[in-house]
Amino acid sequence: MPARLPILSVIFLTLFAACEKLLIEKDEANTNVNNFELLWSTLDRNYSFFEFKKINWDSIYSVYRPEINNNLSDRELFDKMSDMLNELRDGHVNLYSDFDESKNLEWYSPYPSNFSSTILERNYLGDNFVQISNFLLTVIDSVGYIYSGSFSEKTRETDIDKIIDRLYGTKGIVFDIRNNSGGYSNTGEIIASRFADRKRLVSYTLYKSGPGHGDFSTPQPNYVLPKGDRQFTGKTVVLTNRRTYSAANDFVLYMSAFPNVTVIGDTTGGGGGTPFDYELLNGWRFRFPRTMTITPDGFNVEHGVPPAIQVNQRRSDEIRGMDTILESAIQLIKSHNH
Repeated sequence: MPARLPILSVIFLTLFAACEKLLIEKDEANTNVNNFELLWSTLDRNYSFFEFKKINWDSIYSVYRPEINNNLSDRELFDKMSDMLNELRDGHVNLYSDFDESKNLEWYSPYPSNFSSTILERNYLGDNFVQISNFLLTVIDSVGYIYSGSFSEKTRETDIDKIIDRLYGTKGIVFDIRNNSGGYSNTGEIIASRFADRKRLVSYTLYKSGPGHGDFSTPQPNYVLPKGDRQFTGKTVVLTNRRTYSAANDFVLYMSAFPNVTVIGDTTGGGGGTPFDYELLNGWRFRFPRTMTITPDGFNVEHGVPPAIQVNQRRSDEIRGMDTILESAIQLIKSHNH
């Protein structure tokens, strides 16, 4: 699911939820060829990242179009369409039928996991954690720790306030979003607003504005400002890995704008475009991004946000039941307080 809708200033996107369904007029015959043509041409006009990824969509058409005919079974058509979509190497591009869903996992599958839920649960959380909504929190050696594995549940402002209150007196906070593949778009802003020292420019959003691959709107600024009962402006560390994606990727981008925050771990998985849903003539749905996000200095975050400090899980630590990245974050906070 996408991110960044709550802080956008462009009026038309405020009408949509995280993924808005845009129905295509079904004025053509429901044939395999017409469905393929509709799929290809809709992305051709609206997909955000052809130029950024240096993808020749016309060449991809010339490869896949000869394989499409009206005698293909639904399974065969689905597989060929999925293969074509996978050429985009985008976790926000999916095709949905009543029998399958296409996915592209290249944004994390070739990379080290840098996270073990078993080590976290057994050796750090134990029985001493508190759960507030979908957040797990505890205190490790006077350092506050929060784990959020998903933004798929709506986050209430009051829940984040409760978390900040519980950890306010600690030496610092580690906010762990490794393996968080995103969810509701406003969650990252709600959380980040509790760590904001002042109103800060966190990103710009560009919207697909025309049929050309380079047709985009003027960049629209996105801001995060302090909200809630109180802000935690002490030392904060955000933990990331390649499975940090979409709305979670945006959260890392927001937090990176604050001087009290350090990002540790691996480059995030990316997913910097807001996906929108469409429907084919046969009722299958597909989605893809129609926006892109850049940092204030112009860096496109589609392929991920790099950490301030690169740390990978060491095999020797894993054997001993230690989380290298989490331990590095705790040590950073403790050294900051000396």
